[in-house]
Formats: sequence, C-alpha cells, structure tokens
Amino acid sequence: MAHKLTDKENYQLLLSGQQPERVPFTSSGPGAGDNPPAVVSVFPSLLASGMMQPGIAKDIFGVTYVPVAEANSAKLPQPNNYILKDITKWRDVIKVPDLSDFDWEAMAKKDLEAAHANRKDSLISLGSHFGYFQYLMAFMGYNEGLLAIYEEPEEVRALMEYLGDFFIKVIESTIDYYQPDIIDMCDDIASWKNLFISPETYRELIKPVTARQAKLATDRGLPISMHCCGHCEQIIDDWREMGVKLWNPAQSCNDLTAIKEKYGNSLIICGGWDGRDELLREDVTEEEIKESVLQTIDRLAPGGGYVFSGGFLGSPDDAVIRQKNNWIAEAARPYCESFYDRNP
Repeated sequence: MAHKLTDKENYQLLLSGQQPERVPFTSSGPGAGDNPPAVVSVFPSLLASGMMQPGIAKDIFGVTYVPVAEANSAKLPQPNNYILKDITKWRDVIKVPDLSDFDWEAMAKKDLEAAHANRKDSLISLGSHFGYFQYLMAFMGYNEGLLAIYEEPEEVRALMEYLGDFFIKVIESTIDYYQPDIIDMCDDIASWKNLFISPETYRELIKPVTARQAKLATDRGLPISMHCCGHCEQIIDDWREMGVKLWNPAQSCNDLTAIKEKYGNSLIICGGWDGRDELLREDVTEEEIKESVLQTIDRLAPGGGYVFSGGFLGSPDDAVIRQKNNWIAEAARPYCESFYDRNP
C-alpha cells in the first residue's frame, strides 16, 4: 500500500507548486476546528503585548483594542479613542520599544512551546504584525488616517519607514531562533468592494516597506503568506514581485477563477468561500451550505494551488453559527480528502 502523506508532507507538495495528494483544509469561525494542523502559526510575544489575552487590551504602541463578538471576539481598535490626532506629530506619539537588551532566544523558545509547535507534524509559520496600513488606521482611525495619506504623504511614508525599521529588526533578530518554514505577512487594505487606497498610492507609500520586510524571507528562500481581506486583486502582481506564494483569505469578492487561471500554482489561493448573500438567510438549509462548499472546491481545487478555508463569523457562544460551521467542516473534510482521487 502506498504511503499516505501526512498533513505536513501534503502541504509541502502544495508549496512546491505540485498538485498535492488531497486538498488542504483549514477552518475558520467558531465551531469548526482543524485537526491536525499542517501549519502552526507563531507570533513573537514581544509584539503581542496584552493582545492575546481576553478582554480589552493595549498594543505595544498604546492603542486600545476591544473584542468584537460578531467577529468571533477578534480585537479591533476602540472607536473614538485614537492616539494620533495629527500625522505631522507622529514622532511625538509613536514610540517603538527599546530592544537593546532583549533576549530573543528565550522568547522564541517560549513562543514555540506555547504554540505546541511539533516540527515533525507541522510546518511553522512566523508572523509579526497586522500591517503597515492597518497600523496607521489604528493610530488615527479611518477618517483621519485616509486624510493623512491624501494631505501628508511624506509624513505617512516617514512613519511607515519608522515602523518598518522596528519590525524588520524584530524579524532579523528572531528568524534564526524560530526557524520558520513560512513567513506570514498581513495588511487589510481593502473593503469588500475595493481597495481603501488606489494601487498607485499603495505602491508609493505601503509597498516599499512591505517589500523590505518580504526580502527577509526571499533571501532565505522562504515562501510568504499574505493575509489581506476584501477586494484586493489589483495588487496581486505587486505581492508576487515580493515573493508572496500564498494568499488568505482570498475572498469571493475577487475573480478567483480568473486569478487561478492567470497564476496557476504559483499563487496558492487559501479561502474562496464566504458566508454571505443567500447563505445568510435565516432559513438557509444544511444542504445549501454544504453544496456551496462543494461547488467552491470543484471550481478552485483542480490541479492544486488551493486550500479550502471558510466559515461564518459570529460570537463563539452562538450555537447557530457553530452548527453552520460544523456543516461546512462535514462537507469539506471528506470532499477535500478524496478530491484528487476523483480528479487526478
């Protein structure tokens, strides 16, 4: 009998550009679970501050975050409590921690242990922060942050470079201790309908510092996973230039069929399913949800280059949400497992 690949081995085939043995499946939203994980995510605890603990927390810059039940208790900046009122005064307000005497090795050891990172069974994905654009929005709010981009682009660029110097220092100091297989990057710069800023503005203000950080991965031959929600297909070519190999959550507001046709297995689409529109009806059935999952896999999985991920967001205590996500998992797991047997 032929050896069945482990989840890690199967994911490694995906990363190499080959068609894997089965479609990798990761779940999102309360009540779905993922067992066992092909990829374990690790985040330097220096950067987490109190963000990983329940309840209201402050980040390393002093921004207050509050959990939002409707977003599966994810933390978002507290409305109307922004720390930066005037972009030209950012040097007086935004201060990075002093890292001169920090014990990087001890932090990495602690973080890997806390993540239960078993390298035999799982790949290690190292993250650092939630995005340069998003930090500006967290500091100022969207109204003032977008106005700052329009009115004072040079000040925004200077702030981006300051943040980049700090985060790149953290990654340079830790990467040898974490020894990741994947580098995670993130920046939610789009709504469901479009980018918050033009592609040209992204390339002028955000891309340069993002590319500097990405180079830390490409110099070591490590694949990059980019997290960006919303309609962001206009800048995929920019990501590809930086070495991005995986894109999550690759939401269905993008033309994912055309994207798969254009990039093939050189860009791994992670996602493709969203609980929206007709699937949000109060009387939506188990059969309708499960059929939508199978249709998504049929459309995006052929030939490889795809990871199924999706779920309904809501309170972790919402029994209806949990049930719906269980239906997604019940449909996706067996279908992903046997997909390439049926579609060689």
